[in-house]
Amino acid sequence: MDYTSILNVLKRLMKDKFSAAALLIICLYFAFALFSEVYGFYCSKAKITPLYERGSIENAYQPPSSSHWLGTDFKGRDVFWRAMHASRTAVKIGFFSSFLAVMIGVALGAAGGYFGGWIDDFAVWTYSTFASMPTLLFILAFALLVTKGFLYPPLAEAFNATAQFFNADPGMIAVYLGIGITGWVGLCRVVRGEAMKLKNTAYIQAAKALGFSPFKIIMRHMIPNLFHLIIIYFTLRFAYAVMTEVIVSYLGLGVQMEPSWGVMISDGQQRLWQGVWWEVAGATGFMFFLVLALHMLGDSLRDILDPRLKT
Repeated sequence: MDYTSILNVLKRLMKDKFSAAALLIICLYFAFALFSEVYGFYCSKAKITPLYERGSIENAYQPPSSSHWLGTDFKGRDVFWRAMHASRTAVKIGFFSSFLAVMIGVALGAAGGYFGGWIDDFAVWTYSTFASMPTLLFILAFALLVTKGFLYPPLAEAFNATAQFFNADPGMIAVYLGIGITGWVGLCRVVRGEAMKLKNTAYIQAAKALGFSPFKIIMRHMIPNLFHLIIIYFTLRFAYAVMTEVIVSYLGLGVQMEPSWGVMISDGQQRLWQGVWWEVAGATGFMFFLVLALHMLGDSLRDILDPRLKT
C-alpha cells in the first residue's frame, strides 16, 4: 500500500461521519497515551510522584465535581487523571500485542501457503494446536507465572530487564506476550488461504521465472496484496487486546504498578453498594469509547479495503 493509497483510504474514511469520529477518537487516545508515556518517563527520571498517583485519605471517595471531574478513589486520587493515563497501558498493550500477533500470523501463513509441503503441514499443525488452547486461561496462567514470581530466576531477570527497557512493569510484558502469541491463528488461516491462491497467479509465476527468491516474492508481491487483511485484523485485534488486558488486570494478574482500567474497576467495585460508582463508570467509559471506535474503524476499513465488497 503506497502513499497515494493511504491518502485515498483516509479521504474515504473522512467522508463518513461515523468513521471520521472513530478515527478522531482513536487519535485522541493515542495522544493521551503519548503524553502519559512522556510524562511518566519524566516523573521517573525526576523522582517525583505523577499527578495520577497523588492523593490523600482525607479526600477519598469524593463525588464528581469541578475539582475532580470523575471524583476520587479510595486513596483520594483523581479518577479522571488515572483513567486518562490508563490509556497508555491500553494503547501500548493493544499495539504491541497486535503487532506481535500479526507478525507471527503473516509469516507462518504466507510461508505455509507459498511453499506447501512440510512447511504447510507445520503451519497447519501449529495453528491447529494454538486454536485448541483456551486463550484466556493461557494468558492468565502466563501472567500468573510472571507476576507472582513463579518463573525460573534467570528468565524472571530477563523479564524485569525487558520491562525496564520498555518503561513497563513485568505484568504488562506478560500480557503483551500472552495476547500476542495466542492471537494470530485467525489471521494465519486467512493469509495461508490467500497465499495459496496468489502463488498460482501470472505475476507470481513471472517473478519465479525471472529468478526472484521466494523471500523477495513473498515480501514484494504477495504480502502487499494481503495488506488490507492485515490492517483490518490489526484494528480488530487491537480492540480484543484492550478488553483482554482489562480482564487480566481486573483479576489481579496483569498490570499492577501503573494505572489500568481493569485495576480501577476491581478497586471501585468494592464500594458500588455504597453508591461510589464513579471509578467503575470512569474506567468503563474510557474503555467503551476506545473499543467502540476501534470496531467502527475496523468495519469501515473492511468496507473500503476488501475487494469482495467493492462494487
